[in-house]
Amino acid sequence: MKRREFIGLIGGASVTWPLVRPLAAHAQQVPIIGLLGANSSSSQGKWTEAFVQRLREVGWIEGSTVAIHARWAEGQSERYAEIAAEFVRMKVSIIVTSGGSAVMAAKRSTTDIPIVFATAGDPVVNGLVASLARPGGNATGLSIQSPELAGKRLELLREVIPGLRRLAFMINVDSPVALPEDGGVKAAASALGLEVDRLEIRRPEDIALAFASLKDDVGALYVLAEPLTTSNGSQIAALSRAARLPTMFGNEANIRVGGLMSYAPRFSDLWRRAADYVNKILRGAKPGDLPVEQPTKFDLVVNLKTAKALGIELPPTLLARADEVIE
Repeated sequence: MKRREFIGLIGGASVTWPLVRPLAAHAQQVPIIGLLGANSSSSQGKWTEAFVQRLREVGWIEGSTVAIHARWAEGQSERYAEIAAEFVRMKVSIIVTSGGSAVMAAKRSTTDIPIVFATAGDPVVNGLVASLARPGGNATGLSIQSPELAGKRLELLREVIPGLRRLAFMINVDSPVALPEDGGVKAAASALGLEVDRLEIRRPEDIALAFASLKDDVGALYVLAEPLTTSNGSQIAALSRAARLPTMFGNEANIRVGGLMSYAPRFSDLWRRAADYVNKILRGAKPGDLPVEQPTKFDLVVNLKTAKALGIELPPTLLARADEVIE
């Protein structure tokens, strides 16, 4: 299936892959994967495509040997519990999701259905697993220790803006990753001699208001990576350009819609690895016995078109280190 066809297939807010029974005399219903998309289908499409492709590679073909039911929360936290409850009523075989709030909603909805998270902040701190090595319970997957990345991201911003003195930090204060990353940003900023202004958001409507409150001497913006800011990445990128504000994001999806720069794990790889967890669980493994993994590869992605719109000339040394340059 071509990528455009796939994204078109998953593009609706509530999409169901067909449920197909194997052609056998005493065939049983194929396993059902409930995919709780915390973001929008457009922003998450590339990652979900990687997940489905990996499932195919290990023998699970949507509409044939497995059914996939996708629901998209569009970064609206109240939708997570609704979708998770729907999957429980449907008696899906496994729930796959990402982002701390969505994973926690799934975890609260069931202690029986296996849960695989493609990304989560610190699953031990959030109570999702007992430990990384022995998760216990019904959930496992991939952990992203975002606070440890704050220092690297601020160093990259300082490299682009050598005279940076004041930084704005856009943070969804309702996100479970907010508190630890807030601490990471504060510590890294203090080490670099930067002042930090918090732009607190909870809903999409708060984003424009946060930009309107910016102080005149703010020289750059750091955006907390979580479903609300990812689903509304186009708006944040457009407002950043209008304010001529260089912005650091926590995933490459925001850069593909006009953001300047991101330094983050390769999310499509994390979703491929999530498919490996699903494969093992569908073949009999218990999620509590599968250790939580952490990313080993981090990508620097920059958008040259946005840099030109901001009047910024990105340092050649930074461009040489970039894993992807969008022109």
